[in-house]
Amino acid sequence: MEQYKLLTPGPLTTTDTVKEEMLFDRCTWDQDYKNITQKIRMQLLDLAEASADDYTTVLMQGSGTFTVESVMTTAMKQQDKALIITNGTYGERIVKMADYIGLHYHHYNVAYNAYPNEQELKYILENDPSITHLVMVHCETTTGILNPIEKISELTKMYDKTFIVDAMSSFGGVEMDIPELGIDFLISSANKCIQGVPGFGFVIAKRDELQACEGNANSLSLDLYDQWKEMDKEGKWRYTSPTHVVAAFSKAIDELIAEGGISARFERYQRNNRLLRDSLEKLGFRAYITDNRQSPIITTFLFPNDTFEFTEFYHYVKEKGFVLYPGKLTEINTFRIGNIGEVYEADIERLCNVIQEYMGVVIK
Repeated sequence: MEQYKLLTPGPLTTTDTVKEEMLFDRCTWDQDYKNITQKIRMQLLDLAEASADDYTTVLMQGSGTFTVESVMTTAMKQQDKALIITNGTYGERIVKMADYIGLHYHHYNVAYNAYPNEQELKYILENDPSITHLVMVHCETTTGILNPIEKISELTKMYDKTFIVDAMSSFGGVEMDIPELGIDFLISSANKCIQGVPGFGFVIAKRDELQACEGNANSLSLDLYDQWKEMDKEGKWRYTSPTHVVAAFSKAIDELIAEGGISARFERYQRNNRLLRDSLEKLGFRAYITDNRQSPIITTFLFPNDTFEFTEFYHYVKEKGFVLYPGKLTEINTFRIGNIGEVYEADIERLCNVIQEYMGVVIK
């Protein structure tokens, strides 16, 4: 199988040393393995700038979506009501979860390239006192927009609401002070900015909020509270955990710290993204999201002309060593390029040269 750079929002290209951690078989009951789980939990709190007195971490088997659903089914009581804020398909997936679970909610949605309107949100909150939770996606990889989490945080504090943040594609790559933002449940995944491999997600939760969730869940396997109570004893997962993935993630955290932490990784991602956007603009590709709303995670590009064929373009670029992502917008033709993972400016330069060859454009 040919090796290539995954320019996607995760799974992503990982280091050889992270992959090598998966060559060793581990037992879920062994103390050495449980120590790895506990190490990860404490390191995630450090990355979140959160105290173990006030916050805790729970690891949950499955994809990021499993972990989001574990929070939605555990964090809310039957009488609670969520204000779910969306501007992309991953926020809309949370709405779909709420329907499946049977939660009460108000769905506030804006265009995929727009920010939520604070005045409109204030109006909703002031006129519906039954709302108890605010839920939003931080980085919507539908488009690459980075939502104004600070502004929403102010509203949750002002109106005393529980704040649930899907930071799937941002945590570990974008600096955020979880306690300062007043986030009660932050959700992310092993195969995103921390640069591990797929297999589990994690929740950084306020202890008192999670403690109050006993008995809420209507799912056995997705009961975040029960998972936490078992894991908090000595690092034992309730059910079979992805041992190889957990070991790889432990190594990936160490490599994030060695790189200089989240700030250093953000700077690398930002440089990748800036170079990508500038270079493709010269080749006739316009970004869907404006600079001031663009995340350093993934960028959506419009097709350069009516004759552009993405499938042909995709296979040409893949043969040269890069895998891209199709677009998720339905009303206009787009594709996406991620720049997280083990990707550097030299990789972006090579990619842009490949795209220039494909387009037959000479930059003067």
